[in-house]
Amino acid sequence: MITDADFDREGDDEPGVADIQHGSGMTDASERTGKLREAPTLLMALQALKDIRNELQPPRKTGAGCHDPGLDVFVRTRMEGMRTMLNFYTNPESATFGKWAASSYQASISLGKGRYCARQLRKLGRQFIDDRTVLPVNPYGDWNESMLADEDLMYDISLHLQELRKEITAEKLVEYLARDDVREKHGITKAISARTARRYLKALGYRWKTERKGQYADGHEREDVVEYRNNKFLPQWKEIESRMRNWTTENLPEFGPSVPGRRVIVWFHDETIFYAHDRRKKGWYHKDAPAKPYKKGEGASLMIVDYVSADFAWLRSPDGTRSARRVMRPGKNKDGYMTNDDVIDQANVAMDICTEFYPEYDHVFIYDNATTHLKRPDGSLSARKMPKNAPKPGHNWLVEITKRDAAGKPEYDLNGNLTKIKIPMGDGQFPDGTPQSLYFQAGHPRAGVFKGTATILEERSFVGASKLRAECPKFKCAPPALDCCCRRLLYNQPDFMNVESILETTCNARGFRVIFLPKFHCELNFIEQCWGYAKRVYRLNLESSREDVLEKNALAALDAVPIESMRR
Repeated sequence: MITDADFDREGDDEPGVADIQHGSGMTDASERTGKLREAPTLLMALQALKDIRNELQPPRKTGAGCHDPGLDVFVRTRMEGMRTMLNFYTNPESATFGKWAASSYQASISLGKGRYCARQLRKLGRQFIDDRTVLPVNPYGDWNESMLADEDLMYDISLHLQELRKEITAEKLVEYLARDDVREKHGITKAISARTARRYLKALGYRWKTERKGQYADGHEREDVVEYRNNKFLPQWKEIESRMRNWTTENLPEFGPSVPGRRVIVWFHDETIFYAHDRRKKGWYHKDAPAKPYKKGEGASLMIVDYVSADFAWLRSPDGTRSARRVMRPGKNKDGYMTNDDVIDQANVAMDICTEFYPEYDHVFIYDNATTHLKRPDGSLSARKMPKNAPKPGHNWLVEITKRDAAGKPEYDLNGNLTKIKIPMGDGQFPDGTPQSLYFQAGHPRAGVFKGTATILEERSFVGASKLRAECPKFKCAPPALDCCCRRLLYNQPDFMNVESILETTCNARGFRVIFLPKFHCELNFIEQCWGYAKRVYRLNLESSREDVLEKNALAALDAVPIESMRR
């Protein structure tokens, strides 16, 4: 026999027969110690028993008997347990009559279960008594339901991850879901592990991988870049575009109205580097294939500098015996790095080939906006470092340049560094074309000393220049101001703005035109696609650390780029 003492901890009081006869309410739990749950009245239990019988054995609409309720085994078992418990509780012949906890335990025994089942039956029974629509639900498929099933919580998590941007980690998601305000808002009762957090991140579309890189776009909309692109590069391109040949997707030349002037051939210039150990990373490997040792580092490198056009492909003679291509092994202890002198030498070779083999065309060289290409002659006008006032007695302001020998080659000191010397900056030019020396002339008490930007401007009729500041902070003048400081005012003078680079001067002297791409606009140079095609072919070769093999494979890969692909 189950005694009341066995169920004291359950906190259930037991109504007597009088409760059934008079329909009294719950028993008085205030006389019991501790947090106790009160048992339902017998009348409430009897009514619930009647209703649950109808759920298990729904009567037919016509005739005697009942029809199948359509309950699965999970739900039916629990509802039958509830019916049994209510029978034990409300039947005067039952040994547990009026004993709510004992009745639930007896019902669980009849189901072959124990005390946990009894607690669940009492819970289900109370819910059904309070609301007849609350019936057991089969949780099949939801045993481990993710918290992400809560759309509100998933939305809040997504917002939090967006705020983290690149700092997303599983640990930070664990910390977020452990916050008191989040737990209270969404009813979270327990913390999650880092492993669960990783599953949540994956379910939300995140992957642990290297960030994908798209088109290089940094600086595209920078003010100076937009200014150059819209007011210099695009007008120059528009000027020659009508005399260029275009190609269809079928690799056929497009013909249109004839345009006066000779046809223009545009040669795009750029450089790339091939590495000895640069090989295809992915392929078909057997699942049981062993791991193989790999060579550390990228290996030897080879720089290729070349020109390409959609009309003739790589810049070379028709028979291929002469080429403008420059091949070098970059490095301090090897061939060094591409300098402005190298750029000029290569440009002269390119112009020689174009003049000899393609004289019927006008040729335009397109270079990127690198400082190596934009280098101006030593001592050229530049307002960037000029002082506002003349230097103190015993000092002077001069321009530092690289010292060269009689052959024009740079000189180096014993440590291998370039030797530097200082020279006066070249003359400016007044608006009427008259030369303006930036240094005091002979006969002046400080002859040969730099005048200072204020004096230079006042000589150009900018009255009050001496009252202007030398330079706005970091030379970032607030637009649209053009006369806010001495440096900006002089910087915008025509003779300072229109100084040609050495490359432009060299090419213009031979009848060739040079156009510089806007900064950060490498996508405008289709030679980048040629490099990509060549490197895809190069990576198909067997790996080798030998420099001669590197050069052989790299040059073969470049020659494998079809002109049809270039024209696309």
